[in-house]
This record gives sequence, structure tokens and C-alpha cells, in this order.
Amino acid sequence: MRTGLLQKIASAAPSRCAICGAWPASALCPACIARFAAPQPRCRRCALPVPAGVPVCGGCLRETPPLDACYAAVSYGYPWSGLVARFKFQGEPGWAASLAALMRAVPQVDQELAAADVVLPMPLAAPRLAERGFNQALQLARELAPAKTTPKLLLRVRNTGSQSALDKAARQANVKGAFGIEPLRQGELRGKAVMLVDDVMTSGASLHAAAAAVRQAGAARVSAVVLARTDPPG
Repeated sequence: MRTGLLQKIASAAPSRCAICGAWPASALCPACIARFAAPQPRCRRCALPVPAGVPVCGGCLRETPPLDACYAAVSYGYPWSGLVARFKFQGEPGWAASLAALMRAVPQVDQELAAADVVLPMPLAAPRLAERGFNQALQLARELAPAKTTPKLLLRVRNTGSQSALDKAARQANVKGAFGIEPLRQGELRGKAVMLVDDVMTSGASLHAAAAAVRQAGAARVSAVVLARTDPPG
């Protein structure tokens, strides 16, 4: 399954590989995918790396997160941190198809998408959306599940500002209550399986806050898939 999905990346319209510059290639060439996106075992609840054969990390055993499942394609390091920044800030929405193919190639993601009733991209605050011109999470979601992607249902009801300089506890406090469901559409999530989509998961604070809002609206299952997951230090 993973091999077939990654072949689709390589068969996209030719361009230069965003990592090595190879031509002709798709946005991500097969050699760079093999080198920098090799699959690795991850906790099924928070997507942090774990030893082979360990399904759930110690942190999630101690404190169960609000996500029933969480998936990540790569770790947020070289070269992905630079590519994500270019994707978001330098106007490269055309990369979404190749990046989403990496996400879909993660084991169980295809099944999770098939079982989901609704796919919700993480919303941007209005100033950030105006600055970038597009929501990268929405671009990825539309590539993953165009028929199920529902924008403007999950809302960012409070602008939290940048979280990059905050520790985990401060991030959680910063995003508490920052997300909500469109008031006139609350019933659309009752009893449904929902999948959240974002580009990067750092501490998980934003995804967890969004999951809390979705659960409050009555969702029966909430999962998430991200392109990149920040690994713990050390």
C-alpha cells in the first residue's frame, strides 16, 4: 500500500525535487522520500517515535490524550522543517498533493480516512490567512479526502498568536477555548467519526484543543493526521 501511494508522488507533473533539486521529478523525488521519509514506529495516540512493537508511549499511558488516534508522516527536522516553511510562507500550495501522499502512505491512515465521516482542517486565524493567502491544512485535507473535507465547520474563535516560544504548559493554556464549532452546524458532528488535519504537530496543544471542541459537539471518534511531528529533545 505504501509503495503504491509513494509511486503516485513520483508520477506527478515533472518539476524539480524540493529537497535535492533533481530534474525531472515531482515535488519530492523517490530517492529523497526513501532517504528522508522512511517509516518509523510511532505511538498510536500521539505520534511520537516509540521502539518497535510498542503501540502506546509512556506519556499517553499516564495521561490519555483527547485523540483516539494520531498519525505523522515524518519527524519535524531536516529537510521537512524547511520545506514546511516554504510550503506555508513562500507560496507553494502546489506541493500539497505530494505532501498529502506522504501522509496517506502512513500505515492505517487510509483506513482511518475511509472510516471518517468528516475531515476537518485546522483553521487559521484571520490575520494569518490574509497574510499567507491560503490555509495549508485545508490544502492537505482536500488532497487527502476531497469529498469529506468540511472547511468553516471547525473555527478558530480566538487568535492565540505564535506558540513557538512557549513551553508545553503555556501552549496548552494559550489555546484553551481557542476553537469552536460553527454554532448553526453543531449537529453535523453528533455521533460522527472525525479526522483532524494539520501540517505540523509540536506539543499537540492545538490539536488537543480542537479535539476537545469536536468532542463537545458530540463526535464519537476523533483522530488526527499531520505531515510532521516534533520529536522530544534528546
